[in-house]
Amino acid sequence: MNRWIASGVLLVSVAGVGASLAGWKYASLADADAASAQAPEPTESVSAAMAQPREHRPSVSAIGTVLALRSVTLRNELAGTVKHVALHPGQIVEPGTVLVALDVSVEEADLRAQQAQLALARSALERLEKLREHNATSDVEVDKARAEHDVTLAQIARTQAVIARKTIRVPFRARVGLADVHPGQYLNEGTPLTTLQSVDDALHVDFAVPQAVAAGLKPGDRVDVFAGHTIEPIVAKVAALDARVDPATRNSTVRARIELNTKGAKAAVAPVPGSSVRVSVGVGAPSRVVAIPATALRKGPSGDHVFVLAADAHRQMRASSRPVRVGATLGDEVLIVEGLTAGEQVATSGSFKLRDAVRVAVSSNTTARNAAARTPGAGGG
Repeated sequence: MNRWIASGVLLVSVAGVGASLAGWKYASLADADAASAQAPEPTESVSAAMAQPREHRPSVSAIGTVLALRSVTLRNELAGTVKHVALHPGQIVEPGTVLVALDVSVEEADLRAQQAQLALARSALERLEKLREHNATSDVEVDKARAEHDVTLAQIARTQAVIARKTIRVPFRARVGLADVHPGQYLNEGTPLTTLQSVDDALHVDFAVPQAVAAGLKPGDRVDVFAGHTIEPIVAKVAALDARVDPATRNSTVRARIELNTKGAKAAVAPVPGSSVRVSVGVGAPSRVVAIPATALRKGPSGDHVFVLAADAHRQMRASSRPVRVGATLGDEVLIVEGLTAGEQVATSGSFKLRDAVRVAVSSNTTARNAAARTPGAGGG
């Protein structure tokens, strides 16, 4: 009997303790709910930018090779020993400048002998012509003397041509390349001496594009050339298109011309002949898109999206996720083809903290920038 009474007392005690704990927990939760109801809503601080309208034309890229308008590999036509060298790599030389002169002492001696022979032949011809006027000699003798005179003239012309061919001159204004030629060196016929790249106000760029792209190009069309790590393009114009399509690659070669004396292609930053460049070729008609900073674009499992900032019914700025279709990337801007309209505000710096419907605070610097962007004439179109 005492055992049953003790068990009952224990159960009542346990139930009382449980009820007390439940009451305390309920009161704590009620106090927490009341405190959270009175606490201010969390706000995320971000920078923002306004989507700007742009006109964009789709493009394809190709690898091009820069060419001088005139480029030659200088070689000697005749064998001989080098007597004089004026090859200074990197130097700009004018047309007619002697770069390499081979030894022509033998040819010069032959020339003096032939000139003496010419004087003798001319004197003999003049005497015979006077004698013929008085019928003191025959026509055959006169013709023979004239032929000897003409042969001597031809021999002199040939010797002078050999001397000229052993004197290598600059054919056009050019920059001298590397050379390894020295006085006293014997050169076989056709030995490469150096390269000459013309110094002009223009350059050529050859590149290959698919036949469908080449079909839409014509002389005068603009293409953009990017040399090295430059961001700003060098403007070039299509100069000519190849008359055939490569049957192996189905590509067609296009030649563009860079004018170095125009804005956008300064000689100081002009690519060097032979260097590789990237060529951007416009395809199709331009279309209207919007541009946003690259920092505004977020990537997730569902694809590319941005956080659009807009005021709610209580005039509180809130963020909402919006999927977008991305086009090209131009510098630090991303072109949005679909999903965003010009004038909408998107979060940039700090957008990684956002979620749908969260309250945001836009920095004051952003407000000033957006006001400037709305001013007529501000920003690009």
